[in-house]
Amino acid sequence: MAETKKRSFLSRFLFWIAAFLVAALLVVCYLSAIINPVKAWHLTVVGLLYIPILLLVVIFLFWAMFRRAGISGLLLLALLPSVFLVGRYYQFKGNQVERYEGGLKVVSYNTGLFAHDRTGKKLSRQDLIDSVATFLRGTGADVICLQEFLLPAKTDVASYFRSRFPGYNAEYWLLHSGPEGMAGNAILSRLPILGKGKIDFDSSTNMALYTDILAQGVKFRVYNCHFESYNITIGAMAKSLKDEVELEAKERKIKRSILRRADQVESVLKSMDECPIQCMVTGDFNENPLSYTYRRMIKGRKDSFVEVGKGLGATYSGLWPFLRIDYILYPADLAPLWHEVRKVKYSDHYPIVAAFNLK
Repeated sequence: MAETKKRSFLSRFLFWIAAFLVAALLVVCYLSAIINPVKAWHLTVVGLLYIPILLLVVIFLFWAMFRRAGISGLLLLALLPSVFLVGRYYQFKGNQVERYEGGLKVVSYNTGLFAHDRTGKKLSRQDLIDSVATFLRGTGADVICLQEFLLPAKTDVASYFRSRFPGYNAEYWLLHSGPEGMAGNAILSRLPILGKGKIDFDSSTNMALYTDILAQGVKFRVYNCHFESYNITIGAMAKSLKDEVELEAKERKIKRSILRRADQVESVLKSMDECPIQCMVTGDFNENPLSYTYRRMIKGRKDSFVEVGKGLGATYSGLWPFLRIDYILYPADLAPLWHEVRKVKYSDHYPIVAAFNLK
């Protein structure tokens, strides 16, 4: 009898410890969006795991309620902020628009250097390039923001865009040219382009570019951002757990990426502060919506998925449905109509498409 009571006490004690730890991790996720990663970069890593941690807390809550454990109150308290945050990841209703005429349609797509065929058809890189071009033309978008596009070496990039995207003006910058081809970012616009520019990031192959466009008499700037990537696969991270030296190297790489990204965000914000017209921000942030990067970039703008999206907003197919890292953040001069995540499998990212009316 005593032995049974001892095991029961130990079981309850371990449950309380585990429940407290997952609740504490959820609180750390909340803090990751508030505290500058320069001061505590580890918080950003925990914040990336927000959805799995949230699910764990929910499971513990149900189990605690079933067992009538007193820690239920603590778990509920930890979950309370998520009532206001989960909409950044999942939307129930969306906005049903029967007809779309005029206005503005925007696409943002990280094409992953056309190196991630998820179709199961073993497409070549050229097949992926052609498939993406066909898909993009089919969207009928007014503005297309591309990150990590890659064309074969010695391609006349201007001629390529003119032939594949008739009616569009192309603004692009090549970040590097190597044996595999020429890689860079681009903005394609069917609307008049009034100005353009780029923001180079120190010690990085990532960058941001922008164009000033005119839509129905309204001027505004579109930023196409690709913030610092982790450049670490899940498989490589798992292997490094067996090697202390390799694990330390991965940790340094993660820290470097997080700190660079914080600086890159400030560079874009400085550019926007100096811009005399309204700004839209698109691109691959490499951060989820519960992050310092998102909190800084959303200021003064709204998130098209949060406002008019429906279902899961996850955009990184490699870890779907946990990561939403691609965004269209729009200014007050636009009224959102709808937002979609298109499940085409030509990259490790899914493209996002949003439509707007001008107020």
